[in-house]
Amino acid sequence: MRALYLYIKAAHEVSVIAWMAGMFYLPRLYVYHCEVAPGSAESERFKVMERRLLKQIINPAMIAAWVFGLTLAFTPGVLDWRSDHWWHVKLTAVVLMSAFHGFLARWRRDFLADRNTRSAKFYRIANEVPTILMVIIVFMVIVKPF
Repeated sequence: MRALYLYIKAAHEVSVIAWMAGMFYLPRLYVYHCEVAPGSAESERFKVMERRLLKQIINPAMIAAWVFGLTLAFTPGVLDWRSDHWWHVKLTAVVLMSAFHGFLARWRRDFLADRNTRSAKFYRIANEVPTILMVIIVFMVIVKPF
């Protein structure tokens, strides 16, 4: 059972790394997309890049991270549900990361329809959200302060 647990944990970590890579990169693409004219060849290229990143990397990685993470959480003996409270903070941060993922998808649809109204500065600031949530998640898992 221990060997299976380690494989699931490794798969979870790989999934999270892939998810986070995309979560860091997609808002940066939006920053650059803001700088080109809607309908231009460059804009159309960004649309393809954004769609592929979201559909082929970020979405599957998020689903895998959730599946493997929940599998780990419900593995007997991994969490002491009565005294471990760090996981509440982690879970909240992961839910917020998933919500941010949803915002990224919605913003992509705005670019796709050439109706983005947000500035490059907005996306530069939004680009920091996954970093902040990632720091919270990592500290909860490693330090387990509660």
